[in-house]
Amino acid sequence: MLALTDHDTVEGWPQLPAAVAATGVAAVPGIEVSSEHGHRSVHLLALLVDPSEGTALAAEMAEARSSRIERARRMVELIGRDHPLTWDDVLAQVAGEETVIGRPHIADALVAKGVVPDRSAAFAEILRGSGPYYVPYYAPSPFEAVAAIREAGGVSVIAHPGSVTRDDDLPVELLEELVEAGLDGVEVHHREHDEAERERLQSFAERHDLLVTGGSDFHGTGKPNLLAENLTDPEVLAEIERRATSGTRVIRS
Repeated sequence: MLALTDHDTVEGWPQLPAAVAATGVAAVPGIEVSSEHGHRSVHLLALLVDPSEGTALAAEMAEARSSRIERARRMVELIGRDHPLTWDDVLAQVAGEETVIGRPHIADALVAKGVVPDRSAAFAEILRGSGPYYVPYYAPSPFEAVAAIREAGGVSVIAHPGSVTRDDDLPVELLEELVEAGLDGVEVHHREHDEAERERLQSFAERHDLLVTGGSDFHGTGKPNLLAENLTDPEVLAEIERRATSGTRVIRS
């Protein structure tokens, strides 16, 4: 079983039934919702939500997508002053008309132009959040995101909270406030969580009775992450299905 959680879009959902039928691999429809707390980027997995227009979640995603496109254009403009990069270079890395253009596409364009060796280097150098080319974009607060996910009948899981690519860690106080706001789970098993971080997050999850998940954070060939390199226990998946009230279900063959 795999979960499809693209950033701020459900564009890939209609393709899931055919993919499940062809492979026999069940699919969990979801979204990776972009949110922001202060200067920190916080990603929340919205699993088995109702994506219908008219929900707060759909409205937040639409505004975030629009803002990210304008933000990406501005970042490309700034980067282009110092490096050989144009908007057309970025568009060449985008697949699908509804794809949310973001920093990963800019990173891939920088790789294609030979400016950096790989996507990780692009994020560590040119695209870092504290760098001169970074431009903020609209995103709901993580508390608004958790509330919107719940209103849409889904299950919320904070994604890679201990990622080493962050400028700083998410403070435990924020995690505790999110639990109070209704957070369902935490992604403990992730390649950017070392053993000490996994133990810290596992302990936090147990103290607060949170679901523990694992994720590959697979973004295609632009990242070293391997599909299904981290797993979620079947019992947790069953509990996610039990908690979801949206009518969106796991797709099985």
